[in-house]
Amino acid sequence: MEYYDKEFCLEVWGPIACFTRPELKVERVSYDVITPSAARAIFEAIFWKPAIHWQVTKIEVLNTIKWTSVRRNEVGAVASKNPIFIEDKRQQKNTLLLKDVRYRIWAKLEFIPKRKRAVQSDLFDNEEHNDENPAKYNAMFERRASKGQCFNQPYLGTRESSASFRLVNPETDVLDNPIAESRDLGIMLYDMDFESNLKNPPAMFYRAKMENGVIIVPHKDSEEILR
Repeated sequence: MEYYDKEFCLEVWGPIACFTRPELKVERVSYDVITPSAARAIFEAIFWKPAIHWQVTKIEVLNTIKWTSVRRNEVGAVASKNPIFIEDKRQQKNTLLLKDVRYRIWAKLEFIPKRKRAVQSDLFDNEEHNDENPAKYNAMFERRASKGQCFNQPYLGTRESSASFRLVNPETDVLDNPIAESRDLGIMLYDMDFESNLKNPPAMFYRAKMENGVIIVPHKDSEEILR
């Protein structure tokens, strides 16, 4: 069987988004744009199987980067056997969010041959692999995305930041231009390294740069990925 990767494009948008910087613990502060891991999660919310991996290749920023802040009450304790008295543990925290976001995200559906899944074999013991076919998975994703179907509600960084989406056909759709802005976005969270440790994966980072609204995302095996 010949394995091949096919690239798809989604346009996603929402009123608010928060792609939290992991280095800021007390107050939540978002990155300037969506992270590759958050972009991957949107594709997976629409369609995912153990035999595939979504590799984000490009992110286009379509709306001007705008910010807003929200102050809310949170409980500063973890639930345990002892009851929590909310009034004693209540904390006010500020969150710096993005507002009115819209992105065009490109990603490849990479087919993973069964022989390469030994590290994650415990996830596949009960799956039938006789009919595995990358063309079948491509068609399944395209059909679901074109109908607006998803297994889980996609979100933009946090669960309360729900995302709308549509499948883009670059050959027939009229595409809006990305924003005419370039900036060095610095070191950004890339994704979690599930291949090295499935239960407790370490974080991976990369140097993100936006050129005229376009961010090229390196492959997970690239030397540009900081582990």
